Amino acid sequence: MANKDNPKSTDSAVLSRIYSSGKGGVFTSGDFYDLGSPTAVRLALMRHTRKGIIRNLARGIYDYPKSDRQLGVLSPSIDAVVRALSSRHAIRLQPSGGYAANLLGLSDQVPMKVVFLTDGITRRVQIGKLQIILKRTMPRNMASAGKTSGLVIQALRHLGQRNIDEKIIKKLKQRLSTKDKKQLLTDLRHAPAWVATLMREIATPSKS
Repeated sequence: MANKDNPKSTDSAVLSRIYSSGKGGVFTSGDFYDLGSPTAVRLALMRHTRKGIIRNLARGIYDYPKSDRQLGVLSPSIDAVVRALSSRHAIRLQPSGGYAANLLGLSDQVPMKVVFLTDGITRRVQIGKLQIILKRTMPRNMASAGKTSGLVIQALRHLGQRNIDEKIIKKLKQRLSTKDKKQLLTDLRHAPAWVATLMREIATPSKS
């Protein structure tokens, strides 16, 4: 453990943890507070940013970027950024809208505005061209957060009742595991009536 009263020790300890996390990692200043005082940690991260080792993606959020020979420095994954946000603010996040549909393979497009429902405050985080929107919502919508059932509820709500056909139902039947389908039935009460009906259909074994 670094000596919290020694800035050079904190600097080295922070850099060592960054390297050990591997490229592509996203982290917050709070992830290093066990290595030094908040001030020492912020100064260490500032120095490593100036050296080009890490990037400051948004206020208090950094990454250790991967590079590609043809594409250059790559953007961090949405999932990695969201995990860092969730950890930093001690909140739960639930993918919604077009991003939820994309995660379930119901859409090929990753929207440039990715929306997550949250039990925290509403905020927007800009990462390059990508905007991550955290939208405060009612407890009912967060009851299945972090579960496949929550993802299904939000994806179906995004697509809309009139736009869901047998092809989409079949795709979800094939994609979801037996465990996922059991979870759908458990969480029916958290979904609007028409979504719950579709969830029950998705969870019901197809007739031979």
